Amino acid sequence: MGSRFEQLADAVLAGVPAGPGDALAVLAADDAEVMSVVAAAGGLRRAHFGNTVKVNYLVNLKSGLCPENCNYCSQALGSAAPILKYSWLSKEETLKQAGAGIAGGAARVCLVSSGRGPSNRDIDRVTEMVGALKEEHPDVEVCACLGLLSDGQAERLAEAGVDAYNHNINTAESHHHAIVQTHTYADRVDTVTKAKHGGLSPCSGLIAGLGETDEQLVEALFALRELNADSIPVNFLMPFDGTPLADTWELSPLRCLKILAMARFVCPDKEIRIAGGREMHLRSLQPLALHVANSLFLGDYLTSEGQAAQADLEMIRDNGFVVLGSEEDRARTEPVDPPIRRRGAGTGLVPNA
Repeated sequence: MGSRFEQLADAVLAGVPAGPGDALAVLAADDAEVMSVVAAAGGLRRAHFGNTVKVNYLVNLKSGLCPENCNYCSQALGSAAPILKYSWLSKEETLKQAGAGIAGGAARVCLVSSGRGPSNRDIDRVTEMVGALKEEHPDVEVCACLGLLSDGQAERLAEAGVDAYNHNINTAESHHHAIVQTHTYADRVDTVTKAKHGGLSPCSGLIAGLGETDEQLVEALFALRELNADSIPVNFLMPFDGTPLADTWELSPLRCLKILAMARFVCPDKEIRIAGGREMHLRSLQPLALHVANSLFLGDYLTSEGQAAQADLEMIRDNGFVVLGSEEDRARTEPVDPPIRRRGAGTGLVPNA
């Protein structure tokens, strides 16, 4: 008989959905059980996505200067984080930035702008960018993330060739008021619903480490299952100096791994994306996380630098995965010469210790 988590995975594969109690059990698993959790969740990941990893690339179209007061966000009203602030990128610069991600293997480009939501003029601007991007790269998926949508805007984006729309619920409804006060949880759900009804694939996820309880993490994930989000980005709080949550450090690498595994058990056939904060919080466990999640962001994020894109691609290859949509021989590892030690014993230089 397998572990309790293997039994849970078998039940999920047989069509019995995981319940809130199952999700809480994953979060509460002893650290000594983590490999059993990963193996069981990894079986679900392989059953639905094989050995592929979907690579996504962010382009921050407009940075900072946001009127919303989301406590976690470096771009929010009142944030003193020393981030880049600029208005809309030109169409040419957008194509240049998106092209870099596509050249690195990205199957989806995410076009993001700060702000409460887009004006109709903003929609005009984005649809023009998308038309040019699709003309140059007809096979790339485009996901827009522009804030709260008004009636008819999702339809306009879909007509222009946008494939998906991202709007994260971020946290549980019961915790939302503690994180942001300038819009409601219902506003966020409404935008995800508008995107879906407008013909866009709904992308919505969460941020872990916002001071929520285990029960609230589970509440948020089951809300995402109820919304039937096709892709679920799992972010880990990056506590930027100058934001209200600057001193909030609640996550460990093993905790993050359990959160990703919980997402896989609850939403076994959905794209689970390792998103912002993975380098900071998963650290050396990032490769293990790939055996649970099937998607990640390549390179940099909106206002923070990510792991070097080449390191991400090597991590994918080294763990036996291939980039979704790539040629299979792209997974071969290029030979490298072993580095010769030039410091430490036998030299006058400080050792690497």
